[in-house]
Amino acid sequence: MDTCIESTKKAEITMRLSEFEMPPMQDVLLVGKKAPIGPEAARRMVDILSPEQYEIIGVDHAAIEAIVIRKVLLNMLPQEKLVTLILEEGGKIANESMIIKAQVNIILQVSKSIDL
Repeated sequence: MDTCIESTKKAEITMRLSEFEMPPMQDVLLVGKKAPIGPEAARRMVDILSPEQYEIIGVDHAAIEAIVIRKVLLNMLPQEKLVTLILEEGGKIANESMIIKAQVNIILQVSKSIDL
């Protein structure tokens, strides 16, 4: 019996963006180039609050210097795709002096069909 498996994969992504406040940690922080804290201070902060849970990614953007992102999100989606999406949406509201926090919910959908 010849079986053929067809597979499709989709990702549904929802983001919530708001100004940085205490407590500071969300899924993502966008650090502006002239923000009150820079990427290294953000690294120290997240390492104190949640050791080994976040990654700092330097980016090439007009207003944003770095993204602080939960590592678990990078396990769900390729870094390049996730960073591009975050910069695309966050870049619309961010300026150089801001720190923006973002809540990112990723729902993966997988559907497969097989020949019987």
